[in-house]
This record gives sequence, structure tokens and C-alpha cells, in this order.
Amino acid sequence: MASTKSADTEGAKQAILDYCLRKGALAAGVADLEALERIAPPGHRPSDLMPKVKSVISLGVGGQTQGAWSVPAKAMGYFGSTETRAYTIAYGAAFFIEGMYQTPAIYCPPDMDNEKGPRVPLQSLKLHAEIAGIGARSLAGDILLHPEFGYMYYASIFTELALEPDQPMAENPCPAPSCVSMYRQIGRTPCQKFCPVQCLSGHIDADGKQAEMHYDMAACAEMSQQYEAVPALLAEAMAAEDAQGRDDILFDPDNKMLWYKMSVGSGGLLAQCFECMRVCPIATKSPLADPIRRSKAKAAT
Repeated sequence: MASTKSADTEGAKQAILDYCLRKGALAAGVADLEALERIAPPGHRPSDLMPKVKSVISLGVGGQTQGAWSVPAKAMGYFGSTETRAYTIAYGAAFFIEGMYQTPAIYCPPDMDNEKGPRVPLQSLKLHAEIAGIGARSLAGDILLHPEFGYMYYASIFTELALEPDQPMAENPCPAPSCVSMYRQIGRTPCQKFCPVQCLSGHIDADGKQAEMHYDMAACAEMSQQYEAVPALLAEAMAAEDAQGRDDILFDPDNKMLWYKMSVGSGGLLAQCFECMRVCPIATKSPLADPIRRSKAKAAT
């Protein structure tokens, strides 16, 4: 017979996960804290952010609508990301935990470590999700995929409330059978073939499983992430020999897009290349990958 304490803990876990799902998450789980502490590098472990943390809750929200995959890359860069929905749910969940269980909780910031540079996050939200069992690493860089929901964005909550952890996925949905077939024919998967900067490579073994995955983050970042673009442009403009040269740099048509994106707060300013996911059958064709598929599945039940 379960103790009252364990029963209460189970109830709290279910209530928290239900809150996340009710607010719009497609999947939610609790990561094994000991595993996270062992895998994450020093300075980026959960306890480095919240010293008394006992549980890490991960949630994922849906990626693109079905229609998004058909638009040109230059348009998709403006509306492809849904990550802020995940952050909003996680922020609310932290308040939910403190209000319901009078135990400290925080919304885990998805931001960069200002001591390590613009490409090193404070915490790996993807590691949290992987250990919590709501995503598995793909051949497309370190993007996580889910067998039902495909491509998701993740957020995390830390709390001093002790919750029973979930298990990582027993089976990785990547590579899909069609990707294995393509790899057998040409030595590349769709994500590897259609990456604009060819930053993806790897191998699939005789059983159709991931054997190796290589991701050239620098090549990807130079094309898709523009953290350093604005200061670099300003430095170039200041170094111009005359006013005309300065204006040519600041008001170049391509550079003006940066000023526009900054002024409207567009998420498209950073890391908005989706070409590997556009051709990924798991991201685009999983049973519940988009609102149309989810609504049809709901209507069928």
C-alpha cells in the first residue's frame, strides 16, 4: 500500500503535468535529476541555477502549422517559431506549483549564459526534454523529435518539490523508414541532403538506427543565427572612410531587414532556418504533428 506521502507526490505530479497540458503543451514529463546532474557540464547543471532543486519538469508545444511547411524560407523565418508559447506555459506552471504546494519553483530561463558567450545556454532545455522522455535526438543536429507530435519547442520548470521522474524514450523515431531507404540509396538522409550549408552528416547502421550524428554548429550559426550581426555591422559602419560609406552599410537593403526585425521584435532575427525539418517525415507527417492532424484525430475518437 502506497504511503500518504508518495500518494500525495503522485497526485502533485499529475496535477502539474495536467496543468501544462491544459494550458497548451502537447507533452510533459519529469526528468531524472541525478541523470541531468551527471550529464550536464559544470555550471550548467540544474543545481547550478537552483541549488535546492529536486525536480525538473519539461514540456513541449507544437511546432509549425501544416501550412507553414509550404511557404518560402524567407517567409517562414518570420513565423516558424512557437517557442514563446512553451515559455508562457512554464512560467505559469512555476506559479501554479508555488500556489498549490507552497514549494519554491522557477521558470527555467532559456537564455544564454552571459559569462560563456551567445552560443552557450544557461541550461539545455533539450537535455531536460530528452531525459524526461518527451523527445529523442535526431540526425538533424541536436533537434529532438517525438513519434506522435514530431517537432516541438521545449521549456522547463525547476522546483524543490520532489516528483517521481519519467524515463527517456525506449525507441528513437529518427530515422524514419523513408529516411533509411534514402540513406541506403545515396548515403544521405533528407535533412542532410537539403541543409543549405551542409552542416549535417552521420551514419545509419545495418539495423536502421542512428550510428553517428555530426553537426557543424558554426556553419549552421553563421547562416541562421545573427547574434553577432548587429554589432558587426555597427563596427563596420564606424570604420567606414566617409559618410557615404557609412550610409551604404547601414542602409543596405539586406542590413535594413535586421533593423526591421529588431523594431518589431521578430523571432525571425535569430536561428530561423527550418529546411531540415521541412523535409523531415517525422516533423511533418507524424500522427499529431500539426493542428489539422490533431483535430482529425480528436474527431475520430
